Amino acid sequence: MSIRRKSVLTGWSFVLLSVVLIFIFYFYPMIQALIMSFQTGTGSNLEFTGLDNYKRLFSDAMFFTAVKNTFIYLLVQVPIMIVLALFISVLLNDKKLKFKGFFRTAIFLPCVTSLVAYAIVFKYLFAGNGLVNTFLLNLHLIDTPIGWITDPFWAKITIVIAITWRWTGYNMIFYLSALQNIDNSIYEAAKIDGASAVRQFFGITIPLLKPIILFTSITSTIGTLQLFDEVMNITKGGPGNSTLTISQYIYNLSFKYSADFGYAATVSYSIVIMIILLSFLQFKVAGDKNA
Repeated sequence: MSIRRKSVLTGWSFVLLSVVLIFIFYFYPMIQALIMSFQTGTGSNLEFTGLDNYKRLFSDAMFFTAVKNTFIYLLVQVPIMIVLALFISVLLNDKKLKFKGFFRTAIFLPCVTSLVAYAIVFKYLFAGNGLVNTFLLNLHLIDTPIGWITDPFWAKITIVIAITWRWTGYNMIFYLSALQNIDNSIYEAAKIDGASAVRQFFGITIPLLKPIILFTSITSTIGTLQLFDEVMNITKGGPGNSTLTISQYIYNLSFKYSADFGYAATVSYSIVIMIILLSFLQFKVAGDKNA
């Protein structure tokens, strides 16, 4: 056996188990879900109906409601979170700042909390007689309690606040790591040339963080399109489906309504298509030549 062939076989022996497991638990379910999206029926009694499920999408008012709500979260929450994470990372990268370790840990901690646990905490905090309304009333900022969960507009705001609280620290870590890899001599040269801190931020920091900003934008977009836990545990999609997301609609189709797994799989693949299109668009906007 040649040395080259032996090295190839040795390499495959290390990764073969992982490849098999990834295929079984990732790719096989994806293929099965794609096949199922062309089937219809209740429970496991499915039969092939071609593109009927995909045609049904375009006349499904509930689906469009879920898409509209999800894109509201996407267009409002993701930019706020990205900007906030970038701003915090710049502050925490300051060498003069004391207790940096404490602040970094405190801001990142929400990312490691249980999704269900923190969502339930937010539900009680923003209840009609919750801590948030009590605090605002005591400060005389409002006259009557705000319907954070019972009003369609404020319910969306509550979801946005919850998501931002949890995931800002996650994105901050990426920016902080990238900032620490920027050569400090670049900033020193800019200071000598008379560049202000704001000019340095927009002229040096932002361009050098462009790949990380693109990465966090895409991952945040994917995460928002799959948003489920917060909505399910805080508002349950209400009031009146005003906070319903695509993922929660998939759950309802599968387990709450009559079990229509075929159509639920179709809605799932609509998310895949949205992710592909939005990721491609973000690459193009960022000017990535490899997109």
